[in-house]
Amino acid sequence: METEKRKYRLLPNFGDSFGTGWLVMSDSFLRLFLVVIILVIITAPLHSIQFKFDPSDLHFRHWEYRDFFRFGTFGILAAFYGLLGLLYAFLVAPVFEYGSKMMFIQAVRQDKPDFEYLIKGFSQNYLSIVLANLLVTALVALGIFLLIIPGIIIGCRLAFVGFLVMDKHLDPIEAVETSWKMTRGHGWTIFLMGFVSFFIIIFGLMLIIVGIFPAIIWIRSSFTSLYESVNLQTEVPSEQAAA
Repeated sequence: METEKRKYRLLPNFGDSFGTGWLVMSDSFLRLFLVVIILVIITAPLHSIQFKFDPSDLHFRHWEYRDFFRFGTFGILAAFYGLLGLLYAFLVAPVFEYGSKMMFIQAVRQDKPDFEYLIKGFSQNYLSIVLANLLVTALVALGIFLLIIPGIIIGCRLAFVGFLVMDKHLDPIEAVETSWKMTRGHGWTIFLMGFVSFFIIIFGLMLIIVGIFPAIIWIRSSFTSLYESVNLQTEVPSEQAAA
């Protein structure tokens, strides 16, 4: 006999989003825990592909012809590793990141998260994922360059882009425009949730580091709950509905 599922309270506000996020985490903890572990492994190369160069390591007393050759070799290696990091960050990692968003959406909708979504983006919707991630990154970076605050505003208003690309199969431009419309009136909620999430992460790290995993799951579940609650209110048509 199956246990009756408890109904989540999906309302687009701070308290209900974190409250529902906690319930989602407790109901699907093992699957979401595995998702977070995979994401940590996937993003690890972004931190490991680093080429630190200190000219003092060369120990040049007097510059000679071969010294210029060695210096040029170091420069080429640094550029090569930097290029590898950029390619991985923009062409590989976003597929797993966006796929995990769909799995959290499934958890919020009380469906069993499908791990195939972690790699499904490589064969389906790949270009939209890569371009959407690139567009959001560029817009936020541009906003931060313009005295930081515009970047924070843009980041909050585009918080739903990844969900829309995976859930509604929107192209990058449609996802950005739709996210901007959906988050109208919810910008402060998203900002406050992001602000509180920072302290949740700090608290998780204080719990012998192991607590970071539940912290990440709770935060992701809470933001996904906010997306789903706004989605239910705005009733953005999906690809299937349009068909």
